[in-house]
Order: sequence, then structure tokens, then C-alpha cells
Amino acid sequence: MTAAATAAKTRAVRVLRKLAGMAATLLVTSFLVFSSLFLAPGDPASFLVKGRSPSPEDLAALRSQYGFDEPFLVRYWNWLEGVLHGDFGRSYLFHQDVSAVIWSRLPSSMLLIAVSGLMIAVFGIGSGIIGALRRGSRTDRSLMLLVTVGAAAPAFVAALLLRSVFGVELGWFPTIGNGEGLMDRLHHVILPAAALSVTFTALVTRVTRSAMLDELSRDHVEVALSRGAPRRTVIRRHVLRNALGPIVTVSALLVSGMLVSTAIVETAFGMSGVGSLLVQSVDQLDFQVVQAIVLLVVAAFVIVNALVDLVHPLIDPRTAAAGSAR
Repeated sequence: MTAAATAAKTRAVRVLRKLAGMAATLLVTSFLVFSSLFLAPGDPASFLVKGRSPSPEDLAALRSQYGFDEPFLVRYWNWLEGVLHGDFGRSYLFHQDVSAVIWSRLPSSMLLIAVSGLMIAVFGIGSGIIGALRRGSRTDRSLMLLVTVGAAAPAFVAALLLRSVFGVELGWFPTIGNGEGLMDRLHHVILPAAALSVTFTALVTRVTRSAMLDELSRDHVEVALSRGAPRRTVIRRHVLRNALGPIVTVSALLVSGMLVSTAIVETAFGMSGVGSLLVQSVDQLDFQVVQAIVLLVVAAFVIVNALVDLVHPLIDPRTAAAGSAR
């Protein structure tokens, strides 16, 4: 077998193992999500008739209609079978299919995450590179001070501060709602995206600076610079390229986990997204919607994690070489 064929076989085995791991993780997660909500104290049927006093016969009919009277494992299997076919059940609160409820809110949250991700990539990676290249300077110290403050600032504090300064005092951006049309939506999403990205930007800045400094201290980089190679070329070819692995890994995992953090920001800015829907559903005990959102968040995290593992060797060939050696 040629070296190329062996490498292709190794990559195929790696992909299959990763897919099997993803499937197992999602299966276990689905069971935990379902059981954690339906094993909670209380009768789910009583949540559907809040404010009314139904007869025992009506309650029994309601339990039968929603399958509450079936054994737990039967309910789980029926729910899982529906999820695999894209059916997450029916919302108790909205009286619609859960998938339709989530789909109507998803574009707002995706726009918020996309703008936040762009801010994190531009400001986080850019600040980290500048800090590493100017290590110990006044610029570096100022950036590290901002990073420390940003990493410690909760999203709701950042949201309140940005709303007060740029929304209320200066009036540059709207402070509530989703907006209408693309440009108006972008105008509305700037402040929430900034609030959502503050902590993540600080973390990416730290990782980028650390990775860049680690690569700058490598022997081959010092040798290249001592032999008169252009600093800009050495940084681009030998430092930044090798540092991209951990930077991309951390950035992707942070962005994939932002769907949960949108709950605070969307609520603070009165946005109608998946995050605010999760808060509303938890408050109203709309189990079907909560289960679907939690499962989708975990699925997004697992898929992004797997993609990062598969793409990492392409960014940093040393990772692939280490994997082959093992």
C-alpha cells in the first residue's frame, strides 16, 4: 500500500471514529435531557391546565393525549423517534409545533451570533497579535488591562453599560427589538453583539497572545530572524500559521457555546430569539421547547468540536504528524 493510500485510510478511520463518537454523545445527551425534565417533580399535565380546575377524567384524557401515562422509556423512545424525523413535539405554551416555534426565532439568534463571532475574530485575534508583537510595551499592558476587565465582565453588565452609553446617552443604536429589514436588523444587533462578545473577545485575545509568544520563542523563528529574514515574512509564515491551531480551536468552541449566552443578551435588549425563547419556556415550564433547544445547543457544540478536530491537522501539519506517529 502506498503512502498516499495509507494516509487516506488513516483519515477515513479518523472521520468514522469521530462520527461514531458524535452519535454516541448525542444519544447519551438526548437521554439526559429528556430524563432531567420529565423526572422533575410535578405532574406535567397540571402545567397545561394552569388557572383551571379540570375534572379527574379530563386530566386523565390529557395525560393520555400527550402520552404522560406511558412508561418513561416508552415516552423517551417515542420522543427520540420523533426527533430523528425532525419532530420535537408540540409546544404547550404556543400550541404550535416546536420546530416551527424555534425556526421562527432562529434567524435573529444566528444573526446575533454571526456578528458577535465576527467581532471576536477581528478584535480578539487582532488584539492578541498586537499584544504579542509588542510584548511589554505600553500598548501590550493596556490591552492586557482591558482583557482582564473584559474577561471578568458578565454579559448582563456589559449589556446594561452599552445600553446606557451608546443607546440612551448617545442615541447611536436602538436599545430594544429586532428591527425590520437587513440594515435595520444589523443596526439593532450591534449593541447586543458587542455585549455578547466582550468576554469571549478577552479570552481569544489571551489565547492568541499566548500562542503567538510561544511560536516567537521557537528556535527556527529566532534562527530565521538572526539570518536576516524579513520579520513580516517570518511572522506570517512561521509564527502566525503555526499559532492558528489553538486560536481556531478556542474561537470555534467559544462561538458554538454562544447560543446559551444569547439568553441573557436577548432578554436584556428585548430581542425575539432562541435565547429569550429558552428563558420564556423555562419560566412557563414548556418542556418540549426546552428539551429541543438544549438538544440543539449540545448538537451544535458537538458538531463544531468534531469539525475543529478534523480541520486542525489541515491548519497545523504537526498535529497530523503526531497523530500518525501514535
